[in-house]
Amino acid sequence: MARTPAKLDELDLAILTAMHEYQKAGILELSRRTRVARATVQSRIARMEEAGVISSYDPQIDVTAAGFDVQAFVTLEIAQGALDAVAADLENIPGVLEAYATTGTGDVLCRIGADSHSGLQAVLLSIDRSGAVVRSHSVVVLSTVVERRALPLLRTLTPASSSKAPAYRNTH
Repeated sequence: MARTPAKLDELDLAILTAMHEYQKAGILELSRRTRVARATVQSRIARMEEAGVISSYDPQIDVTAAGFDVQAFVTLEIAQGALDAVAADLENIPGVLEAYATTGTGDVLCRIGADSHSGLQAVLLSIDRSGAVVRSHSVVVLSTVVERRALPLLRTLTPASSSKAPAYRNTH
């Protein structure tokens, strides 16, 4: 069941920005950086967690820095109705970092990683062994042009006005 999108206001965006810029900061430090009460920050974070805006506190792991510096994107064409089967197969391949069902000529887009070109070939062969995969097309990543990000997109929202936290409103 789809969630109703959260209505983020300027304070929510300020908290998310502070959380992004100071990833190890606790509630008290976020309160200091946004100049609002600790309880306000805590309740805003809880609301954003409940709404799914904050989906994880997992560390961002750079697989390149961990020695898996060969990455590629693979577009898969799969057999009709085989999305669940291909998802199960992909989850069992450690080199598959993420995969998305897509529109267009391909059905699934994967990002894969390996420690070498021969490791990349092994991952590609594992993917092709899936009975659900009809055809695959891969492109090797040369470099990252724009890192994974969310805040620039969130900042394009027309934020709801901050109804609470007058100290924050007076400083911005």
